[in-house]
Amino acid sequence: MASKLWEKNVEVNQEIEKFTVGRDRELDLYLAKHDVLGSMAHITMLQSIGLLEKDELTDLLAELKAIYHSAEQGDFVIEEGVEDVHSQVELMLTRKLGSVGKKIHSGRSRNDQVLLDLKLFTRAQLREIAEEIKVLFDELIVQSNRYKDVLMPGYTHLQVAMPSSFGLWFGAYAEGLVDDLLILQAAFKMTNRNPLGSAAGYGSSFPLNRSMTTELLGFDSMNYNVVYAQMGRGKMERNVAFALAGIAGTISKLAFDACMFNSQNFGFVKLPDNCTTGSSIMPHKKNPDVFELTRAKCNKIQALPQQIILIMNNLPCGYFRDLQIIKEVFLPAFQELKDCLQMTAYIINKIQVNEHILDDPKYDNMFSVEEVNRLAAAGMPFRDAYKKVGLDIEAGNFHPDKQVAHTHEGSIGNLCNDKIQALMDDVMSGFNFNKIEEAEKRLLESN
Repeated sequence: MASKLWEKNVEVNQEIEKFTVGRDRELDLYLAKHDVLGSMAHITMLQSIGLLEKDELTDLLAELKAIYHSAEQGDFVIEEGVEDVHSQVELMLTRKLGSVGKKIHSGRSRNDQVLLDLKLFTRAQLREIAEEIKVLFDELIVQSNRYKDVLMPGYTHLQVAMPSSFGLWFGAYAEGLVDDLLILQAAFKMTNRNPLGSAAGYGSSFPLNRSMTTELLGFDSMNYNVVYAQMGRGKMERNVAFALAGIAGTISKLAFDACMFNSQNFGFVKLPDNCTTGSSIMPHKKNPDVFELTRAKCNKIQALPQQIILIMNNLPCGYFRDLQIIKEVFLPAFQELKDCLQMTAYIINKIQVNEHILDDPKYDNMFSVEEVNRLAAAGMPFRDAYKKVGLDIEAGNFHPDKQVAHTHEGSIGNLCNDKIQALMDDVMSGFNFNKIEEAEKRLLESN
């Protein structure tokens, strides 16, 4: 059995070890390639301050690159008896390079190593989430423009209220995603700060060059105060979770709308047949299971911030093992949200819109406000116009003009989708993903 990084002469009770390690070996596979990347930056810095020889750095970098590519291809495993990803990487290095492999831990703790791994993993995942949001956004804008002239009922209190349009409906969710992405960007910027060098939360007596590792890993800046760097464990996950929850809330609402509008009682849209499922007893059924599951998964993601808060809420400054449990709810959440975004974009692309909803006279009364406004524009006091139209409706004498002429910004006749697109482009450019990509590429190509 492999020894632990912290092990001395006392062997830990096996049941205690099983309990304390928990799911770390499984969850650390999410972090493997990021752990290797962090080690590459760290040892490059160690060589620059004289804690590694040049030939030692060359040998270590070559082996770490091989481990990185193994992790990237899904071949990296944490062996039985090995505690975590950090131990596995160090074990693999020592097998190949002997005692040189043990030098990579100088000047750092598993605490700042985990902090770094989580930040590198999270910023990569946030990029993927942002890109999936952009795909869905683009689909919504396309459909908004395509169906901008197709009217549909708008609702308040689930009562037919006023004319809306599919241009507004699709476009509303597109603009909602822009705001969600802005919150995601804030979480990304808080994530993209380097904790490496904070060690166990109190720094190191080695003359570490933290600016160097910050640059090597493409961070915007570092978490300067070493105590605060350690306090960021859990806080970063909580902030990101709130951003994910906001996106999930938007997708959940869209999924509910689509399920409702797809039902026979509404008949506003038709979901693609290959995205629905049948009933085991009712041959006519085409159930919107994908959007129902999307709604449930997104509602589950909206509970993520509360789970993280309750794990970390009453901890003073410094490291505590409680924080390990956050990984169990946090790491898998990204793929779940990405799946929901991908499914939603696919269905929005193929959704069919009913262009004849308003042929049904039950929607006639939603044009009442249009008639009130027409009378008011012709000189009748608004309250008198309101009363006249109301009485006409009660007497069955209301005959609507179903042509609408809304021209102000953001209305049926002036969607402002170009402005919404510009907002999205501005937020996307603010992430500056290229800086990270170039830094990581340089690190992986270094000798």
